[in-house]
Amino acid sequence: MEFSAEQIALWLDGEIIGDPKATVIKLNKIEEGEPKGLSFLSNPKYNHFLYETKASVVIVNKSFNPEKAFSATIIKVDDSYAAFAIVLQAYEDARKHKKQGVSKLAFVHETAKLGKGVYVGEFVYIGENVTIGDNSRLYSQSYVGDNVKIGEGTELHPGAKIMHECIIGNNCTIHAGAVIGADGFGFAPQKENDYKKVPQIGNVVLGDWVDIGANATVDRATMGSTIIRRGVKLDNMVQIAHNVEVGENTVMASMTGVSGSTKIGKNCMFGGQIGIAGHLEIADGVKLAAQTGVAANIKTEGSVLMGSPAFSHKSFLQSYVHFRKLPKTIAVISSLEKTVKELENKLEQISK
Repeated sequence: MEFSAEQIALWLDGEIIGDPKATVIKLNKIEEGEPKGLSFLSNPKYNHFLYETKASVVIVNKSFNPEKAFSATIIKVDDSYAAFAIVLQAYEDARKHKKQGVSKLAFVHETAKLGKGVYVGEFVYIGENVTIGDNSRLYSQSYVGDNVKIGEGTELHPGAKIMHECIIGNNCTIHAGAVIGADGFGFAPQKENDYKKVPQIGNVVLGDWVDIGANATVDRATMGSTIIRRGVKLDNMVQIAHNVEVGENTVMASMTGVSGSTKIGKNCMFGGQIGIAGHLEIADGVKLAAQTGVAANIKTEGSVLMGSPAFSHKSFLQSYVHFRKLPKTIAVISSLEKTVKELENKLEQISK
């Protein structure tokens, strides 16, 4: 499909600088821009690519002020990254064939209720008393256990598993291999130094617009519910343990693990490989750098922490300056100790 800069600017409520008739038929990264390509510029470290790119149209922030001439037509918007995400979604929707209907190779229990426009692919399993909302799509080999409720417009990618009794909101995306509602990690130590499994009889509740990455896991509660609230985004291979609650619009990068019964506030941002101990409370808006280890409550909203154990981002950076100098500092201390020892020996000789 072909679009003009004029059409795109109208769609994004942007301001054109350059040729409004410039056309695009594909999307490119700005450093790999091609003629008739549409790119975007958000991070200032990539500004220099604008003066080199062959892309025909580039979406930029309104605050961007070019330093020299460039050949592309630019469209200025409030947030170029968000605007380009809108374009990408439209491109994906146009490219993706919206399948409907139930494959003859799927199993759907006779008690299941499927809404209008639902797609069920090959080798999908849908158990007893399942309810699936309008326009949801279940791709091949996904699994939906007994008594599960899935809202409207939700997608289960190949191999995604929704275990029994779980509740999935509207417009959620569960990526390939993700498991929602596996048993929580509950084992009681016995006298013989072995363990007895504690039954996990709760469920998982996902709010609307939740994204669960590939091979991520959200465990069911021991009792009650593990709750992932509206707008949460979990990256691939994130582990959420039993009875955890994650607040609205919180995002977590890959390989983050949250231990049981921890309560996380809304609008938090967690980097990759973060470990959070159990039974903690983390305030709204907290930001944790990659590989942070959290072993205590974080009560101050908007805190930025890093390190293990976690402490203030600013203090961590100040400490790291000294940590890098530690070998040199130790050498200086050793030299001073040697000098002091020599002086002590000389004083001892003089006193004799």
